[in-house]
Amino acid sequence: MAYRPTWQGHLKLSLVTCPVAMYTAINSGGDVHFHLINPKTNNRIKMITTDPDSGPVERSELVKGYEVSKGEYILLTPAEIDAVKLESTKTIDIERFVAEDEIDRLYWDNPYFLAPDGKLAQEAFGVIRKAMETSGQVAIGRVVIGTRERILALEPRGKGILAYTIRTDAEVRRPDEIFDAISDEAPDAGMIAIAEKIIEQREGPFDPGQFVDRYEDALKALIEDKQKGHKPAKVEEPEASNVIDLMAALRASLGGKAEPAPKRATKAKAAPKAPAKPKATKPAAAKAKPRKAG
Repeated sequence: MAYRPTWQGHLKLSLVTCPVAMYTAINSGGDVHFHLINPKTNNRIKMITTDPDSGPVERSELVKGYEVSKGEYILLTPAEIDAVKLESTKTIDIERFVAEDEIDRLYWDNPYFLAPDGKLAQEAFGVIRKAMETSGQVAIGRVVIGTRERILALEPRGKGILAYTIRTDAEVRRPDEIFDAISDEAPDAGMIAIAEKIIEQREGPFDPGQFVDRYEDALKALIEDKQKGHKPAKVEEPEASNVIDLMAALRASLGGKAEPAPKRATKAKAAPKAPAKPKATKPAAAKAKPRKAG
């Protein structure tokens, strides 16, 4: 499959320059896409650009406007916007090299693949890529994508270069704005020790192939059932976990090495600790079914 580049220009390291093409490294979304349908006619709805005073307007006639006050706009034509040119519009100029761990994970944004654009660019590209690999550091540059100049972090990946857009400081919220409300009280040492052992039981290599979008799979199954004329099965709401005794839940989780986490962190083991009630056996019976199905 021939991929369409997101951006084309030049990669520059001091006086060494080569043509490059940048491609998005991720898929835009899953396979399930919905359209708005009028159920009375089964027609797909069309979105029409409309002026509240004059009615429908052709998109080709529209310009962009920046609101300076309520209802007052500065109008900009495409030609005027295109006239704003920076060097980074067509050139990724490597400005400095930094250690990877100096860039907080909060700032990493979207990944792209950077490759030489044409056979004549391969030699210079190879020189820059190899020099970056030898340095063991991340290269920092800038690029204009759309109507924004973005910081780029570049590092060798295979025969090419992996480029990540980096968020600016103004885009990132301060963690304390959210975390200040968390209690400073230290957790129980015994509970931490058990939790650490649970983590040890679940250590292993990361294999992205083991993780799928289960929600999208369920949507596909729903669509397939309706396509075959079957009435969709009613899905029961998952039982909310209500941990009454945290230590008991931790010990139960530690003992259940072979069970997945969501199925062990339930009332099934914690129930004996709770006051005896006539309905106490129902949660345990309800949880037995998911284990059998799994």
